[in-house]
Amino acid sequence: MIRCYIAMSLDGYIAAPDGGVDWLKPFEDHDYGYEAFTAEIGTVVMGRHSYEQVLGFGDWPYKGKSTLVVTSRPLADAPEAVAARPADFTALAAELRQLSGDSWLVGGQQCLEGFQSIGGVDRLELFLIPVTLGSGIPLFKPGAKPQNRLRLALSAPYPNGVVKLVYDYI
Repeated sequence: MIRCYIAMSLDGYIAAPDGGVDWLKPFEDHDYGYEAFTAEIGTVVMGRHSYEQVLGFGDWPYKGKSTLVVTSRPLADAPEAVAARPADFTALAAELRQLSGDSWLVGGQQCLEGFQSIGGVDRLELFLIPVTLGSGIPLFKPGAKPQNRLRLALSAPYPNGVVKLVYDYI
């Protein structure tokens, strides 16, 4: 299963205009099931910008997981088990579906849009964060191919105002 597990502001943004996610810090005091989620993940997929951002956070957080970075440029000094893949989303989705364990689309917006455009996302696990950013990187780019065949599988509110919404693509 190819899953997108991501946080989004109330006004639809997954990151600030500069790609920053500091707006999530006030909400880090709750357990949103991250460890249970990552236990089900065998492969992590992300775009080049997300990869470089994660590298800037310090230690590589996906040790023990295969990581595929969608990029046209080589990855210099990549952590163990990290490999580059071209932006052929149809081929990449087929490859992921042959692997053991679920795959996690970490981001960014272009990578997510690429998978959504070919029907390559099976589940959207969205954490709606009670803030508005006013501008930034949207989860769904205006003009993107509509994905109106989603079924709500779960909704769960948290005491801090965050709401988890799980949708299956049908």
